[in-house]
Amino acid sequence: MLCMGFEPVIAPDSVVLILGSMPGELSLERQEYYGNPRNDFWRLLASLHGEDHVPGTYEERLRFALGRKIALWDVLASCEREGSLDANIREPAVNDFDALFAEYPNLRTVLFNGAASEKLFRKHAGHLLADSRLGFVRLPSSSPANAMGWERKLAAWREAWQGVTGRGEA
Repeated sequence: MLCMGFEPVIAPDSVVLILGSMPGELSLERQEYYGNPRNDFWRLLASLHGEDHVPGTYEERLRFALGRKIALWDVLASCEREGSLDANIREPAVNDFDALFAEYPNLRTVLFNGAASEKLFRKHAGHLLADSRLGFVRLPSSSPANAMGWERKLAAWREAWQGVTGRGEA
């Protein structure tokens, strides 16, 4: 099945870019980043910012991220995939990161939401890893397929986030 990704959610003052690989089936159906209620992404983001509750509507969630200078996108613009698993991705078409980083020069840190997004980025846009103004960090996937457990996942995200905020970015 052909999967088409989303446009980036980004603002001129965004300093952190969180990259997934390709939205899962439910997210694609809902046309929402991290639209599967079992995905921990929005809960993790809220917890990192001291919030007990995740913003309710998708629009509120996007405002929450953008208000904290966080942009969202995926490595892939499209791919062939059956189901939601990254392991099933075939025929990947990569987003234009050269254009994104040129248009949004305030971006300083790229956080990969899982190993698959990092692997795809390294394979298809790896030349950008040499850009000295950018930092790159892999986070454990927020996906429900990642059975790591909430506390360990949150601790890993919190550790990575401290590195971002330590650089005065978000």
